[in-house]
Amino acid sequence: MPALPLNKKEYEFTYGDYCNWNDDKRWEIIYGTAYDMTPAPSIKHQSILGEIFRQISNYLVNKTCQVFVAPFDVRLPEHNEADDDVPTVVQPDIVVTCDKSKLDNRGLRGAPDMVIEVLSPATLKKDMTVKLNLYEHHKIKEYWIVNPNDKNVMVFILGKNKKYSKPSYYFSDDKPQISIFEDLTINLRDVFKK
Repeated sequence: MPALPLNKKEYEFTYGDYCNWNDDKRWEIIYGTAYDMTPAPSIKHQSILGEIFRQISNYLVNKTCQVFVAPFDVRLPEHNEADDDVPTVVQPDIVVTCDKSKLDNRGLRGAPDMVIEVLSPATLKKDMTVKLNLYEHHKIKEYWIVNPNDKNVMVFILGKNKKYSKPSYYFSDDKPQISIFEDLTINLRDVFKK
């Protein structure tokens, strides 16, 4: 993880810059570095994403926590800076938050409880390295990396030491439990059915 500057002048881009871009592309900014999110994901990616979202969303009916699907901005401040000065804004494929005070009209400010990223050729390296370190740094309790091609899921759980454990691996016949809930499992057979 890069050294974190103490003021916005040391970042190349911030959330304030991001809000003023109008080039019809999707962007993320991580520690002041911009990442182009275009082109749009494949139909396989979207099918997998939709099924995971459906299973979580159905479970959360009449519960406090909420689930959101990309595009949905998650601002991750470093030093309680104003929104325009936040150096990191990401659009995870799926976000689960149980703290409604972090939600506003712009999305979520602060760490969600869970993030799920579905790999694509354009995002594979970033999701497995840069975002893994970012989500651990911001103490996101659970991070799933879904691999559509190999039909598996890597699950990282934040330990008491505030570091991610070694990943647990799940395959297309498995039903991994989401650790932030007592009784929610995801049926991967349905997720990877296509």
